Amino acid sequence: MIAASGLRWTLTLLFALTSAHGFRRTVMPATGRADRVDHALHTAMGLAMIAMVWPWGMSLVAGPQIVVFVAGALWFVCAAPFRAGDGTRFKGLPGALAQAVLMGAMAWMVTLMDSGGTDDGAGGGGAMQGMPGMDMAGSAGAATMTLTGTGPKAVAGLLALASVGFALWWLTQAFDRARDVPTTEAGPVPGGREAALGPACHAAMALGMAATFVLLL
Repeated sequence: MIAASGLRWTLTLLFALTSAHGFRRTVMPATGRADRVDHALHTAMGLAMIAMVWPWGMSLVAGPQIVVFVAGALWFVCAAPFRAGDGTRFKGLPGALAQAVLMGAMAWMVTLMDSGGTDDGAGGGGAMQGMPGMDMAGSAGAATMTLTGTGPKAVAGLLALASVGFALWWLTQAFDRARDVPTTEAGPVPGGREAALGPACHAAMALGMAATFVLLL
């Protein structure tokens, strides 16, 4: 999907870091069951984004990915009202809705990238030329494909803006949590900044997705 090797490797590293954090939290014994599902979905999202920036990602079957991300969007919306750890029933709803939007965006992007069951990246590129809403004319630039048509371009632009907004919101949360690390006479409590890693990784994922949507325009 991305022709510029430097940008491709930068996004790969970004998504790999977010996936690693999600996987680590998924397998940690202290992670609650609901949080474990969250982190597993974040891991899947990061891995799918890595695949999207490489030609071999076009050969992956789209159906299971779409099912996972649609189910993930529904999970975040439906589970949010029941997470009332601090007594505020709907406090986590804005973050859950942001996660749901990004999950839905993933399903939409995978649908667009579906190569029709080709066996390799080159074959996927050939099939992509005939896909409604896709154009291979972007292969000479940073991206190997771009969107055609006002509708798809408008959706990609809105998702890019929304992703940037989510990223800034999560970055604010990360900075606030990093400043609120408990301290003792010996210094900051070890591991106290762990709470800031979650929103920081969400912000990184959202920024990476925003860049991907911009490349499709």
